[in-house]
Amino acid sequence: MPSSKNYVRDYKDEYKKHHSSDKAKKDRAARNKAARSKGQPGKDVDHKVPLRSGGSKSLSNTRVMSRSANRSKNGHKPGEKQKCKCKH
Repeated sequence: MPSSKNYVRDYKDEYKKHHSSDKAKKDRAARNKAARSKGQPGKDVDHKVPLRSGGSKSLSNTRVMSRSANRSKNGHKPGEKQKCKCKH
């Protein structure tokens, strides 16, 4: 259990179960292709209208952003209040 003091994370097992799955490989290839098509490999592909808000995966709904800028948005629209994930 992750919260126990003696827990040791098995990264190889996690990789086998998720990152090397066919779906994960296909999704990663699609993200890389989208970034290359926008002319900026090595950056993140951002969705103008987030997927969780009904946005599509089409090229017209994507833009390339720096990794830090894209991940700081956390899938929120500009001006939308972000929920704090920290425990108070």
